[in-house]
Amino acid sequence: MDASALHTPVMLERTLELLAPAIEAAAAAGRTPVVVDGTLGMGGHTEAMLAAHPTLVVAGIDRDPDAIRLAGERLAGFGERFRPVQTTYDRIDLAVEAAGVAEADGILLDLGVSSLQLDAADRGFAYAKDAPLDMRMGQAGEVTAATILAERSDRELARLFRVYGDEKLADRYARAIVAARAESPIETSAQLVDILQAATPRALMNQGHPAKRVFQALRIEVNQELAILERTMPAAIDALALGGRLVVLAYQSLEDRIVKRALQAAASSTSPRDLPVELPDHAPHLRLLVRGAELADEDERARNPRSAPVRLRAAERIRPTDITRSQQHTTKGEQP
Repeated sequence: MDASALHTPVMLERTLELLAPAIEAAAAAGRTPVVVDGTLGMGGHTEAMLAAHPTLVVAGIDRDPDAIRLAGERLAGFGERFRPVQTTYDRIDLAVEAAGVAEADGILLDLGVSSLQLDAADRGFAYAKDAPLDMRMGQAGEVTAATILAERSDRELARLFRVYGDEKLADRYARAIVAARAESPIETSAQLVDILQAATPRALMNQGHPAKRVFQALRIEVNQELAILERTMPAAIDALALGGRLVVLAYQSLEDRIVKRALQAAASSTSPRDLPVELPDHAPHLRLLVRGAELADEDERARNPRSAPVRLRAAERIRPTDITRSQQHTTKGEQP
C-alpha cells in the first residue's frame, strides 16, 4: 500500500507557511527545530515539513499501528529526523520527549478520521463500503460501533446521534435501530445503512446520505475523540516553546468549537478590565495568527473533496507558562 498515493494532505501549503517562521527561528538560533505532528496519518504533512526544512525533526503521533507502519515506510529516507510515537494526540508530552527536547517549535493537529481509515474496507468507517462495524482508530479497546448499537438504549442512541452528529432524525433512527436489533444483531455497515435508509422519510432522501451523521457520531463515541481533544488543546499550548506555533485543522463544528474556545482563552488577558495596565502574570499566552477560521480555496476543494469542510486555526506562543521552563528548551542531557 503506497501511503503517498492514498493521502492528499489538506491545506498543505498554508500549514507549511504558518509553521515556517517558528522552524526557521529555531534553526537560526542554532537549535534543532522540532515539530510534533499530532495526527501523523500516512505522513503527508510530515514529509512536506521534513523536505522543506533540512534540520527539522518531526515527532509523529498516531494511535493506529497501520498508520505508524505506513508513515514509517514513507519517511524512512529521513532517518532519525522522523520519530514515530504510537499514542493518542493528547500525549504530546511523549512526542516532545521522543524528540529529545523540553518544548516544541511547532505542533500540527489535522483532526478527524484519516484517509487510511476511510479507505480501508475492513474498518467500518465509511457508509459507502460494507464492513464490520468496528470504527476503532487504534484497533484497541473493547468498544466498537457494533457494541454501541447493541447495548445502548434508544434514548442513549438518540442523544449520541443528536449531540455528536447534529442529526435531526436522531429519535427516529434510534427507534429503528432498537427495533431492528431485536430481530438480528447489527454487525455491518451495510445493515446499518439499510436500517437508516428505511427509516428516512421519502421527502428527505435527497438531502444528503442518511447515514453520514450517524456514522460520524458513532466514530466520535468509539474513539472518544472530543474528550481527547479537550485534553489535547491545553497540552499543546503548554508544550509550545516561546515563539512556537500551533496549527489545527478541524472538520466538524464540535471539534472546531473546542479548538476555538481554547485558542481564544489563551489569547485573552485575564487581568481585571478596570485595571489601567496589564498584569504580567495575566497577559495572553498566545497570539492568533489567522482571523477566525480559514477555509480551503475553491481549487483545493475541487482537487481534494475531503478539504471542503476544513476550518484552519493557528496561534503563536508569546508568553511562557513560567520563566524557568522556557529556559529549558535544550536537548536532553545538556545544560541550559
